[in-house]
Amino acid sequence: MRKELLAKRRSSQPTNALFLNAKGGKLTIQGLGHILRSIEKKTGEYAKLHPHLFRHSFATNLLEKGADLRVIQELLGHESLNTTQIYTHVSEDKVLEEYYHAHPRAKKK
Repeated sequence: MRKELLAKRRSSQPTNALFLNAKGGKLTIQGLGHILRSIEKKTGEYAKLHPHLFRHSFATNLLEKGADLRVIQELLGHESLNTTQIYTHVSEDKVLEEYYHAHPRAKKK
């Protein structure tokens, strides 16, 4: 499928885009938003999906699986670590797990 999409490209320059649109170009945020709205309309399930939600989910999942915050910062392309921290929503379970693991006065489960 990717080869067919790349064949539709107007430019002969190679692309490093991971996701391609129907014309073989880079899938934009607006294009992904259109796809998500289309899925909601077809299924009748309106979950308020938004392209930005994928960045938050990606960052949170990496953090919960133990990725270093600086690595996540690099992957998201943030200059400031503070911006990356906004994207990472740590679950309550993960907070408790870290507390019980690291705090010297925490009662071990």
